[in-house]
Amino acid sequence: MTDNARKFRALLQSGEFIVAPGVYDGYSVRLVEAAGFKTAATSGAALSNALLGVPDAGVMGLTENVNHCRHIARSVLIPVTADADTGYGNPMNVHYTVQMFEEAGIAGVNIEDQESPKRCGHMPGKEVISCDEMVKKVEAACMARRDDAFVIIARTDAIAVEGIEGACRRARAYAAAGADMIFADAIRSEQDIAALVEAAGVPVTINMGFGIRSRPTTPLFPINRLKALGVRRISLPRMLPAAAIYGMRQALQLMQGVVASGEPIDRPDLLASIEDVMDLMGYEEMREREAKLMRFGDRALVGTAAAGEAGR
Repeated sequence: MTDNARKFRALLQSGEFIVAPGVYDGYSVRLVEAAGFKTAATSGAALSNALLGVPDAGVMGLTENVNHCRHIARSVLIPVTADADTGYGNPMNVHYTVQMFEEAGIAGVNIEDQESPKRCGHMPGKEVISCDEMVKKVEAACMARRDDAFVIIARTDAIAVEGIEGACRRARAYAAAGADMIFADAIRSEQDIAALVEAAGVPVTINMGFGIRSRPTTPLFPINRLKALGVRRISLPRMLPAAAIYGMRQALQLMQGVVASGEPIDRPDLLASIEDVMDLMGYEEMREREAKLMRFGDRALVGTAAAGEAGR
């Protein structure tokens, strides 16, 4: 249960600049690991959008979030942090929220200071709770974890409400309450980042959204500049969901043409092969395991690998 937290804690203490692509299912997190990234972060927005088909507006509940994050974390060997929204209530709720995510094999959680129900950090109309209440949430999160390696990331959305000065005041208070990392969402300038890093006194993470495509509320800061400013981690919550949406749209539009023409089209440049899918999801390891476990004497049992071969 604690191995993933200790892996992430070691990465955080190494001084290495951390890039955490946002993930939302088994495909995305396995692709992140296969690409060589050392950690990933679930995106609450992506989970809400992909699982429930609704905007990121505080609709997804604790149980839905934890259960899905459990499956994501168990799919890979790299540590995964999770978006725990507002902690799902008051400081007592935060206590149980942290315990449930830790039990699920998650390496750490974001807890934010928005009013509940929260909304995507890049939507207008955000409101924040008092600094004092959020301090109690951070304290509750730190008290609840069973292993001190589990990372508490205190997120503030105060920039939109109180400006960078308010966000910096909160960063100092949250760090003093025990937060391991500070995350100020929708931060928009190098000057604000520098002020936040100076105020926090603990590692700072920022949201770079799409990572390889700009958006109005998330500038694409140069990595070397972020390192120079003292930022320790960036998260890319929207990159993989946006890439998946783009790729699926392209394939569906092409398939509409196939239906209209009645003629097949072979476009291997647009789709992964079945071999790619099976390699990504560990089918070969499954077959090796089946060869050891699915035979009793001279009798071979039909198992999941046979079904997998049928799906080729």
